[in-house]
Amino acid sequence: MSGFYLYVLKNSSIRFLPLLQEILVVALVLLLMSGCGVKKKAPEISAVSPEISVSPEEVVKLDSRQQGIVDWYVLMREKSNVSEMEKLESVNRFFNQLAFVDDLSHWGKADYWATPQEMLVTNGGDCEDFAFAKYFTLLHLDIVDEKMRLTYVKSLTRRQPHMVLNYYAEPTAEPLILDSLVKVISPASERPDLIPIYSFNGRGLWLAKKQSSDLLLGGSERLNLWVELKFRFNQKAIAAPLPK
Repeated sequence: MSGFYLYVLKNSSIRFLPLLQEILVVALVLLLMSGCGVKKKAPEISAVSPEISVSPEEVVKLDSRQQGIVDWYVLMREKSNVSEMEKLESVNRFFNQLAFVDDLSHWGKADYWATPQEMLVTNGGDCEDFAFAKYFTLLHLDIVDEKMRLTYVKSLTRRQPHMVLNYYAEPTAEPLILDSLVKVISPASERPDLIPIYSFNGRGLWLAKKQSSDLLLGGSERLNLWVELKFRFNQKAIAAPLPK
């Protein structure tokens, strides 16, 4: 996490010391937290854009003829021209039928961010994989990146970190939460059990603030696992193009 500290120090002023202390405390909490039901570090936030290093080796061979992939393609074709709310509900329902499996049991790794294709072929994933699958699918259904954020939260009911997908109909609107553990899409105000920590999408990385707008920390390329995930997703899309 030293890169994250360096970034904060370079982009902060002494007169903002209370804010700086808060950011460093949150970073330390993230470092120590376990995620999605298994002990692991939160994703490292780098000071500079990382080199692409795809790891671990893929443990499944993707085949577009497999039923999970076929059903996913059908979903995206059928929901291409419906309302945004129907897209959200359909995608949320489709992926929430899959099994929750922690990374160590699923991939033999403490932390692995799976593509939607990998998740569908293996019929499961952890909370991060559910959020990523919904995000990439909704992007394909023409919901713009600016309306979505992948959000790390602290689940008070489960007493552990968790990831959900937030949708914003407008930039200042209350977000709707797509959660792998809850069937119904709910406004954030109806989920007091979730405390936001930080969020990101294809364009930015934000630290959650309780009484003001979120603090922009920079680009999401500071998340190494995110860069690797997008690289692998794009490679699979090239090998087996998504339906138009």
